[in-house]
Amino acid sequence: MFRGSFTALITPFKDGALDRAAFEALVAGQIGAGSDGLAPCGTTGEAPTLDFDEHSWLVETTVRLCAGKIPVLAGCGSNATAKAVRLAQHAAKAGADGVLVVTPYYNKPTPEGLYRHFKAVHDAAGLPLVAYNIPGRSAVDMDLETMVRLRQDCKNFVGLKDATGDLKRVEAQGQALGADFCLLSGEDATAVAFNALGGQGCISVTANVAPGLVAEMQAASLRGDEKAALELQDRLMPLHEALFVETSPGPVKYAASLLGLAENELRLPLVPVGRATERLVKAALEASGITAGQAAAS
Repeated sequence: MFRGSFTALITPFKDGALDRAAFEALVAGQIGAGSDGLAPCGTTGEAPTLDFDEHSWLVETTVRLCAGKIPVLAGCGSNATAKAVRLAQHAAKAGADGVLVVTPYYNKPTPEGLYRHFKAVHDAAGLPLVAYNIPGRSAVDMDLETMVRLRQDCKNFVGLKDATGDLKRVEAQGQALGADFCLLSGEDATAVAFNALGGQGCISVTANVAPGLVAEMQAASLRGDEKAALELQDRLMPLHEALFVETSPGPVKYAASLLGLAENELRLPLVPVGRATERLVKAALEASGITAGQAAAS
């Protein structure tokens, strides 16, 4: 259902407000460059800092501009279940193709709490649901038993974004959750290896600034062209690494600013990257052959 290169979209800001023109141009560029799907309002989109109206506009605009050409996996995560339910219901009304729901951050729920949280969102949304496991940022790790339980009880629980970086999990998850379950990487640097172990794609940060190259890499990987996929991965690896030298989306926001895609502006408590990271990001863009004129096609 969800396969290939999905871009975890940044949220452009200007003078503290949404930069709506920049976001619309970003989405249009992603579609034109060949991204397989878009995921607004996730970690990379600074979702915890968005109010409901901003979040709603971003989802509605992505759906409107995609116009059925590629699927929209709307971020609907929150550490408050009632808020996640409201966001998921809005995504369904807006016409999103699915919801991406992160494990509740800060609260550190038990497995039973995780089960009830995801089931509540699932039951309220009526859309395909992809869980998002990122213990490094949420402080809770969703275990396989909880996923299996949700898979049995929730017909629309269709996928997982695994941002643990633990490749040992991929095969076990595939065996336990079924061949039709969508396993998506949440880590650009290991995305090709993730697919080799049974994954079906990646929700990518790098694709914000290199959508064509990341989509091409995913396509090669998923058709079994290991040589082509690894060549593209080698080309992109300096960028994958540089974009996580500091807390994301700081580095990718800076990269986007260099390419004329967005201002180098984040919302507190996140701040723009330091000078050392700026130098690394510039060098990585150059090493990957990505310039302002090529960004939309790359």
